[in-house]
Order: sequence, then C-alpha cells, then structure tokens
Amino acid sequence: MTDIASASFAQLPLSPAMLANLDQLGYAQMTPIQAASLPLALVGQDVIGQAQTGSGKTAAFAIALLHRLDASLPRVQALVLTPTRELADQVTQEIRRLARAADNIKVLSLCGGSPMKPQIESLSYGAHIAVGTPGRLLDHLERDTLDLSALNTLVLDEADRMLDMGFLDDIKAVVRRAPAKRQTLLFSATFPEGVTDIAAKFMREPQTVQVAAASGAAASSIRQIAYEVDETQRLDAVPRLLRAFRPESTIAFCNTKQQCRDLVDVLQAQGIVALALHGDLEQRDRDQVLIQFANRSASVLVATDVAARGLDIANLACVINVDISADVEQHVHRIGRTGRAGASGLALSLASLDEMGRVGRIEQLQGRPFVWEPLDGLTDAPGGPLLPAMDTLQILGGRKEKIRPGDILGALTGEAGFAGSQIGKINVTDFHSYVAVERGIAAEAVRRLSLGKLKGRKVKVRRLADLVDAAG
Repeated sequence: MTDIASASFAQLPLSPAMLANLDQLGYAQMTPIQAASLPLALVGQDVIGQAQTGSGKTAAFAIALLHRLDASLPRVQALVLTPTRELADQVTQEIRRLARAADNIKVLSLCGGSPMKPQIESLSYGAHIAVGTPGRLLDHLERDTLDLSALNTLVLDEADRMLDMGFLDDIKAVVRRAPAKRQTLLFSATFPEGVTDIAAKFMREPQTVQVAAASGAAASSIRQIAYEVDETQRLDAVPRLLRAFRPESTIAFCNTKQQCRDLVDVLQAQGIVALALHGDLEQRDRDQVLIQFANRSASVLVATDVAARGLDIANLACVINVDISADVEQHVHRIGRTGRAGASGLALSLASLDEMGRVGRIEQLQGRPFVWEPLDGLTDAPGGPLLPAMDTLQILGGRKEKIRPGDILGALTGEAGFAGSQIGKINVTDFHSYVAVERGIAAEAVRRLSLGKLKGRKVKVRRLADLVDAAG
C-alpha cells in the first residue's frame, strides 16, 4: 500500500497544454490519491486505488486516460464504468473539462433510463470516451453498437458500489469484451471479496495505492461494553441498548432459536424493524431475510451462531451478545463482524451471574477485562423511532425473464423519475428481483413501477416487508 502526500502536477510527464488547462481549472496541487496513482497510471501500470468520493479520484483516472488518447482516431479508446447515471454524468462533465487541452475530444454518457436510439446515433458518429452504467454498456455491446476493439484504458469507478447494486455479472461480461491488451484502473472505497476477485481476474500485476482515512488508525478498534442482567431483564435490555446507541445496523446473537423468536417479538412490539435468522427457516425465507438486512431495510438481525456462519455484512455498526457464548473463540468471531475495513465498531454484551465463568475465559483469551457499565445508566439518545434507512421492493420476475440489475435501475431512474442516490442494493434471483429504495419513497416507487414497464412488460411489485408480515 502507498500513501503519498500532495505534490505539484508540474512534476508529471503531462503536455504543456494539459498543465495549462489544469492551472486554469484551479488544480494547483495533487490530492493524495492523485499523487499516489497518477505516476503509475501515466506509465501504463494497472492501478487499484482506495479512495472515498470527493478525494479527487475522477481527475486521477481522467488525466491518465486522456494522456493515452489519440484525438485523431474517432473510436472508443477509454471506457468508464460507474454505478449510477448521476455519477456517470458527473464523470462525463469532469472529463470534458479536463479534455479542453486537446481538440474535439468526444465523450458520451451511456446509461440506463435514457432512450437507446439517441445513444446509438451518437456512437455511429464516433466517440473517443464512453462513460456509463454496466447494464446499458452491455446492452450496446450485445447490439454491436459499441465497439471496443480500439480500447486502451478501462476504468471501474466505485467498484464496491457497483457490486452492492448487483452489477457483478454485467461488469464481468463487459470486461470480457474489452481487449486483453489494455490498462485497467479500479477505484473503490472498500474492498469486499467481489472487488478483489475482479482485480485478480481482470488486472495485470496491479499496483495498489491507498489514501489513509482521516479518522486514523484508532477508528479500527472495537468498543466493547458489558452489562450485568438477570434473566428477566435480558430481552428487554436489547431495545434499551438500541435506543441508547442508535446503531444503523445490528446483529444480535442468541444461543437458541427460541430466544431469537422471542427477541424479534419484543423488538417488533416496540416498533424496531427486526428479522430472525435461525436453522428452522426455509432457504427462500433465509435468502429474503439476508437480502433485507444487507439492503439496510431492517435495523436488527437476530441470529444464532449456526445460522450466521459465513455471513459477512459490510459496514455492520454493532454486535449485541444477548447471551454469552459457551465457546470462547465464538465470542471473538461474533464481535469481529463489526469494525471492519478501518471503520469503528461497537460490541455490547449482556451477562448474568451464571455466565461470569464464560466471561472470565473470554477476558483471558482477549488479554483484557470487559468494561462494565450499569444497565440503569442507559438513557435514550435523541431522535425519532429507530427506523432503517431503506425499504426493499420485490419484483415478480428475475433471471428467467432476462431481467438484469441495470433494467431495474434504469426503470427507477428513467420513467419512474427517481434519483440514483435514492436506490440501493439490487438482487436478481431466478424468479424474483429485489431492490432497496429510500424508505420515504417506497410506496411511491411501488406505484410508479407498477404503472410503468420493465423490459417492455408490466410487472408485479410489492414491499417485501408486507409479504413477510403477512407470512408471519
């Protein structure tokens, strides 16, 4: 990993015209991600860059791809994949500003939710750079309206967000159609397994550059607090913890399936959106529970250790040990699910007098004692009801009907008129599709999708929570 301080663009092997344009645009000093990635990218090296939105990464890859561009050749030489139409439009505008140093560089935005015909016509006149969402780019490739034979630079921007939105298969299909001899630049805020798989499969000896998060190394630590309870307090203590700390997402671990069911009843009775995950669930129900929780459509997942085995939820804010695990190493495994990828984590444990022997063994393994606080000292944090940010819609139709994530995103941001920022993760299974939308637009999204068309036909759309409630 590389972490390089800011430096001047004049140190880079850029043309005088590009340097003059950068100066005119107010680009005085490189941001850390630009200083770390540009020297590598400009010599043709594949680069993996870890950087947040707003770090200057767009200019980093735009300068690199423009450096390799032959303006006299009106064919697509650079392709940029982005998760949403809004980001594609921003990237397109930024590239156009940076391309003013050269003559007549044509940059096209190709995204779902916009009519195909004007895009096909624009491509027929020739273009140097294409920016778009994976689904629409794949549509053009399958229609032979987008030719990548002259491509020399491929950029995957916000790769983790594209994976979150369900574009993995589309990304792979697009990349496979690109020439093997090319430069690939990948930028991502986090590196889930899917992103590292793409890098390993489609990049050539990539150099990884990382901009240190401003929060510093201390943010990676997990804050652990324990509370002594008796059995009559245990379940009621959980909503008290949630109201006091207000975590965005929580896994509450129970030692038994019955404890899971009972706790979900307690939480739901208090208006907290909670779902159970245990061994008695059928696979379809398990899949729907995991989709809703990963989509940020439920605040709490109440699970047994066996049911949660192999579960990896990104950006998990909190773990609550409703019971102390009899397996010392299992406790460490539980709390290790929060505080990943440099984020801060919170682990709360409830322990009765009968469980103090287990607590002692865990303290011995961890090499430090629990931090104890009184349950009665908890006070509700300010704020309204603890509601999840998103809601999940279920669409009747999936891969068997050739529905892709890009089709759903296009329908919501096109005819339905919602912003890409209001759309979350998209999951497409054989017979159903699931899309997370901001909680406040869920009812209207159901209405507009039901009135419109997906892949040229009407579809049935429902809130997944309504189905779960009816089944329960």
